[in-house]
This record gives sequence, structure tokens and C-alpha cells, in this order.
Amino acid sequence: MGGETERIEQDIARAREDLANTLDALAERANPQRLADDAKAKVLVTLNQPVVKFGIAGAGVLVVALVVRKVLK
Repeated sequence: MGGETERIEQDIARAREDLANTLDALAERANPQRLADDAKAKVLVTLNQPVVKFGIAGAGVLVVALVVRKVLK
């Protein structure tokens, strides 16, 4: 009977440790600063792709051309 109680207590301690680890992992993944940093990193990776850079540059040239055209009319 004493061995059974000890085993149950060990199981409970193990379950508590697993729960604590799970809660720590969830808290880390749900951290707003971390989420913002991850989103910022993804945006920077996307913006640094050549296709995106050229697209943004092309859009900028188009806007400048339209503004110049409107001013000169």
C-alpha cells in the first residue's frame, strides 16, 4: 500500500511538472512582444525579396510620375 501511495505521488509530481512546462511554453508563445517581433521579422523578410523591392520601387515611380503630371497640367 505504501508503494502505491508513493507511485501516485510521483505521478502527481510528474503531471504538475508537465503542466508547468506546458503553461510556460504557452506563455512564451502568447507573449505580445514576441508575437510583434515575429511579425516584424516576417515583414522584413518579405520586403527584402527582390520582387517586392522592385514592385514597391515601381509603385513609387508611378506615384511620382502621376504627381508631376498633375502639377504640370
